[in-house]
Parts: sequence; C-alpha cells; structure tokens
Amino acid sequence: MIRAAIRMGLLPQRFRNAAIAMAQLHRVAPASVGLDSEPVVGPEAEIARWCATLETVDQALVPGWRDLRDGLQSSVPPAVPPAIVHGDFRLGNLLAVGDAITAVIDWEIWSVGDPRVDAGWFLINGDPRTYRRSTPYRASTPTPTQLSWIYAQALGRPVADLAWFQALACFKSASTWSLIVKHNRRRTDPDPQWEAMAPVLPRLLAQAWHLLSD
Repeated sequence: MIRAAIRMGLLPQRFRNAAIAMAQLHRVAPASVGLDSEPVVGPEAEIARWCATLETVDQALVPGWRDLRDGLQSSVPPAVPPAIVHGDFRLGNLLAVGDAITAVIDWEIWSVGDPRVDAGWFLINGDPRTYRRSTPYRASTPTPTQLSWIYAQALGRPVADLAWFQALACFKSASTWSLIVKHNRRRTDPDPQWEAMAPVLPRLLAQAWHLLSD
C-alpha cells in the first residue's frame, strides 16, 4: 500500500491527513462513547510498562536505559484532559483510499490516557531519521514540526511538550525492538533484518536524550 502511494505521489498528503485523523480521534470525549469508567493510563504508567520489557532483554542492547527512565520520570509534563489513545498510531495502522484516511486498525493496546502518547509515537515513526532506513520518500514527507502543526490545528488548541512525548516514544521503540531482537536471536535461523535493528537501539536512546534536552 505504501509503495503504491509513493508511485502515485500520495504519501506526503497521507501523512498530513493521518495527523488530522489522529486529532479527530483525540477530540472524541471518552465518556461520549461509553468509556467514562475506563481507568486513565498516564505517562508514568507508560514508562513503567516499557521498563518491564526492558528488564527482560540483554542489557547490552539498551545501554543506559535506566538513566533515561529516570530522566523521563523526573520531567513528566503536566497532564492534559484524557482522550482515546490508540497506542500504535502510525501510517502502517491506517487504511486509505487515495490520500484519504478511511480507517484506523489494530487497536490491541488502546487505552484512555494522554493523547500526546499517540502524537509522539506518530511523529517518530513518520520521521525517516528515526531508524535511519533507506527510503525513497525521505525528502518528500512532512517533517515532525510540520506534522505537529497540522495536528494542533486540527485539534483546535496548542499542544505542549511534544518533545517529551517523542522521547517517550523513542524509549518505547527501544523497548519493543529489543524484545523482537531477543526473540529473533532465539530462533534456529535468526532473521537478519531483525538483527539489523540491534545497533539502532542505542541510537534511539540517544535520540530520546536529545529530545529531553529540548
């Protein structure tokens, strides 16, 4: 789907429309769809969730993650009203026709919580520099700054502290990818593409520190 979008020149606008779709999701009051009794999952719980995974992996994969945990915990931004959080909001979990977003799929880790958790994840996954992969659309997609502006405009209010939530997203990504690498190494025939992510993990943690310094 993404390759076809590249050929048709649709990918940049899909990113923009995805930012708008994310804002539309976050404008839905949880109580209006029967979720008023759901527990609110705050950023602190998000940090703890990914720490639990990091405790189980080869610590050489993620050097210094506990220091980053402490840095995140000591600088949690002020809360905003809770929203429906998809948990893995990125272009790969959206359906589209042309450049129009038609559905959000894969809701396995949804929650009611801080909507900026989704925004941070969307921004790092939409940035080709995050994983330093070779992609044909590196120069054509909107930057995180541009997508942040589109999201805030569609949301109808300024969005503070997005750098912190991008740092949290890098921490989360290092956690999830370290688990994938761990399981891949246990296979009889490990997949080279998953092993290739191992050297990316320290860079993700370094990027998180850079974002926190902002």
